[in-house]
Amino acid sequence: QVQLEESGGGLVQVGDSLRLSCAVSGETFLVSAMGWFRQASGKEREFVASINWSGSKSIYEDSVKGRFTVSRDNVNKSVFLQMNSLKPADTALYYCALNSRPLSSASPDQGLYDFWGRGTQVTVSS
Repeated sequence: QVQLEESGGGLVQVGDSLRLSCAVSGETFLVSAMGWFRQASGKEREFVASINWSGSKSIYEDSVKGRFTVSRDNVNKSVFLQMNSLKPADTALYYCALNSRPLSSASPDQGLYDFWGRGTQVTVSS
């Protein structure tokens, strides 16, 4: 059974950095693309970043390009989201998700992700 658990969220000031982590149980992680999504209060969940199964390719939502970096550690079955220059607009509940299709590519399509964590809250105060 695949389980995902996010950590690393918190309350920070504008311009600060945070590093989110997502620990994954289950062998499927090694051949699965991973994604980060977020949902602000009163809004729909949206794509943030994704990384393919090997870690060789990543994609980003336009508003986070140049500020956020997604990475993965296939030995320790974890994926990370380094967030720099945080803005109030980044305030949201952040989820990691796994696309269990073998050798999957990075994708912003939420429908491709089979397993989701419960989320970690990021609040950026001005």
